Amino acid sequence: MQEPILRFLDLPAGQAGGQGRRLAYWDWPSEAATPVSTVVCVHGLSRQGRDFDCLARALRGRHRVVAVDVAGRGHSDRLSDPMQYQVPTYVVDLGHLLAHVRAQQPGVALDWVGTSMGGLIGIGLASQPATGLRRLVLNDVGPVIRWEALQRIGSYVGQDPAFASEQAGIDYLASISAGFGPHTAQQWADLSRPMLRQRDGGWRLHYDPAIAVPLRAMLAVTDPQQVAAMVAAGEQALWAAYDAIAVPTLLLRGADSDLLAPETAHEMTRRGPKAVCVEFPGVGHAPTLVSEDQIAVVRDFLLAPPAPSPGVGA
Repeated sequence: MQEPILRFLDLPAGQAGGQGRRLAYWDWPSEAATPVSTVVCVHGLSRQGRDFDCLARALRGRHRVVAVDVAGRGHSDRLSDPMQYQVPTYVVDLGHLLAHVRAQQPGVALDWVGTSMGGLIGIGLASQPATGLRRLVLNDVGPVIRWEALQRIGSYVGQDPAFASEQAGIDYLASISAGFGPHTAQQWADLSRPMLRQRDGGWRLHYDPAIAVPLRAMLAVTDPQQVAAMVAAGEQALWAAYDAIAVPTLLLRGADSDLLAPETAHEMTRRGPKAVCVEFPGVGHAPTLVSEDQIAVVRDFLLAPPAPSPGVGA
């Protein structure tokens, strides 16, 4: 079975985390002599780049796929200041990666597929015309994030459990990922193995537990007025970024998602890039892009011809 190439990008000195920090990414070269685009895939809060293996295998006939390990996850270096584990840091990091990928293949378009946190990073980058993204896929995330979903995620992310066996780790990850929807035992294993590392005589999760520090600091705020003000400010900033996006946008939503509300998804189809929304029944947060029906929606969107300019064909 085809495997990706693990590569590293040295980030400039002065980035969050100090000098010498590296960003890891999994490179799936295209089988086409001239790829339609390079698809940059970015995972959720506690995940890593191998989440996109099934999607990459389906796309590489026409596209190059670059699946990132965001800072502190997978094979990317950890940050010295845990409070830097936030979207603004990741937007800067991934901006450097986009420039690097563009320099490798000048003239090849850049697309983005972002799950949850990866979608928020994509909103930040796509709102800046200079990044030059061609198409944007947001997987179960938008400018409004339900507080109860953050509380659920905060209940487990950043834990550093030890497992006696790889299978015990796989079982644990499946237990906290019920929102992904139905998967076979093999699919759970394929999604979970890259999340585990053999260390200190057992198996542990791949990420820096400190990635949870900013989230826990936010969830520690208990004053209702302060929470309301914090949430309102965050939503205002994200809506402003979303409204600035001018590229074709696909929004995927798990019909049972506890993070992306139906009202938010509907509003995203009405404003900004006016995303096309596709829902998947029986799935919560977030679709894993493993099943063929989910993959096909993304593949068809990335290969669709450009929409005609206003007035063309009228």
